Amino acid sequence: MIIFPAIDLKEGRCVRLIQGKKEKETIYSERPAEVARSFQSSGARWLHIVDLDGAFAGSPQNLGVIKDIASQIDIPFQVGGGLRSEADVEQVLQAGASRVIIGTRALENPDFVRRLVDRFGPEKIVLGLDARQGMVAVKGWVEVSSVRAVDLAQQMRDMGVVRAVYTDVAQDGMLRGPNITATEEVARISRLKIIASGGVSSLDDIRRLKTLVPLGVEGAIIGKAIYDGKIDLSEALRIAQD
Repeated sequence: MIIFPAIDLKEGRCVRLIQGKKEKETIYSERPAEVARSFQSSGARWLHIVDLDGAFAGSPQNLGVIKDIASQIDIPFQVGGGLRSEADVEQVLQAGASRVIIGTRALENPDFVRRLVDRFGPEKIVLGLDARQGMVAVKGWVEVSSVRAVDLAQQMRDMGVVRAVYTDVAQDGMLRGPNITATEEVARISRLKIIASGGVSSLDDIRRLKTLVPLGVEGAIIGKAIYDGKIDLSEALRIAQD
């Protein structure tokens, strides 16, 4: 299983929000590229980067920082947050991202995702599946739709998508553990490769998610727990790779 340390970008800095709420912000570093380098030094094989300003604005806002990160590390990374046009996606891939995560637009315009997969290939385009109580949350998690997460996942698989980042919004940044039941359901029903996100707060959480690998859960994103010292990244990587 792959561990994805998370870097959330806001106004060029590395921050964390609780449940995606702008007013619940902690600044962890003024230099995100240094954070990325330290994750690489600890043995990370992938990074997960979110442009929070982009998620709220609806277009990339931290391209300079993303380019800076790309220039200072040798490992691949994925980027999400506010990617709502083909030009946005192209910009972020050109800035150095190995793949991009599409959330809001996947729900609003499924054909957009089909075009992206046709143009860039299925390995470059990841579905950002954010859910609150099983329903898809969009626009920086500000709105909850009437669409079930599992239904959107199946629809996107039909569009050629092979991978999704599944986030239980209620768990994000709360350090209460991931929603294992919901993650298992999405993996089983969608048959997509799933990267679990939201709430991972202990090495036991990683062990629990690892039991879902046969169902298609291929990774876990960890943010706040690393920054707050609840999880030692090197230890998490060792458990995940055993």
